[in-house]
Amino acid sequence: QVQLVESGGGLVQAGESLKLSCAASGSIFSINTMTWYRQGPGKRREFVALITSGGNTNYADSVKGRFTISRDNAKNTMYLQMNSLKPEDTAIYYCSMAIRTTGWTFDDYWGQGTQVTVSS
Repeated sequence: QVQLVESGGGLVQAGESLKLSCAASGSIFSINTMTWYRQGPGKRREFVALITSGGNTNYADSVKGRFTISRDNAKNTMYLQMNSLKPEDTAIYYCSMAIRTTGWTFDDYWGQGTQVTVSS
């Protein structure tokens, strides 16, 4: 069994920063791509950022230059440093990881989500 646990969400004012964490635990052989998504009120879930096993990153245009994704492979953990937060960043943030447990395939696992609220 694999579990992803997110932390770091909260209520902040516009312009402030937050750092989210997502830690994977369980029978993990290796982790490939790690991804952050978010779902704002009344909106569809959207891509935020990803980081590959090789450290390559990609960001949604809406967060580029403000958010930074990183990972600590020794801890099976990824992070999302969010700076210059805006009210439109308010959402539930979800982490997802492509994890190999047994066999040869990677399966996608999801965290439970953490609320980020940015007040104006």
